[in-house]
Amino acid sequence: MKTIAPTRRALLTALPLLPLVTMLGSPVAGSEDPWAALRQGGHVALIRHALAPGTGDPAGFTPGACDTQRNLSEEGREQARRIGDLFRENGIPQARVFTSAWCRSRETAELLRLGPVTALEPLDSFFRRRSEGDDQTRALADWIAEQDALPPIVLVTHQVNITALTGVFPGSGEILIVGREGESTVVRGRVATR
Repeated sequence: MKTIAPTRRALLTALPLLPLVTMLGSPVAGSEDPWAALRQGGHVALIRHALAPGTGDPAGFTPGACDTQRNLSEEGREQARRIGDLFRENGIPQARVFTSAWCRSRETAELLRLGPVTALEPLDSFFRRRSEGDDQTRALADWIAEQDALPPIVLVTHQVNITALTGVFPGSGEILIVGREGESTVVRGRVATR
């Protein structure tokens, strides 16, 4: 277990490997079962949106207009469906699902089929607004700390948001099970979905 304070300095020093979980959700030797932590409460699942070719947002990007932004590929849509199946296979048939307003995150969240999807502003990408990253990360950490995490909470967001909060650079569709300890974010496990 690695405890990470959400500051830039801590993020730069917190990039060592955290516990990894296999594609099927089985913990690697010596790591705790992140699915159990999620089922028991006090933790949330952070998911980087599924595969969407490209990087960042194209010129002319508008959050509500899917035709102006990167979207999921067909492989990304299938990946999102498999992620939802993975939750169900691990005893989580439904969850409170929150997402960024970006189309690739919203579509990922909907394809999970874990429950109604609600937009949550602190999950919006700050890739083009890096100066807002610290405040937005603090707002997300505070929001997580205030939640009663039962039923489980699933947050679908972007690489920059996850890295700022945890120090982890997730792959597309990767799941991080996180909790809060005081002012720190604790990563209980990682689940690769590719």
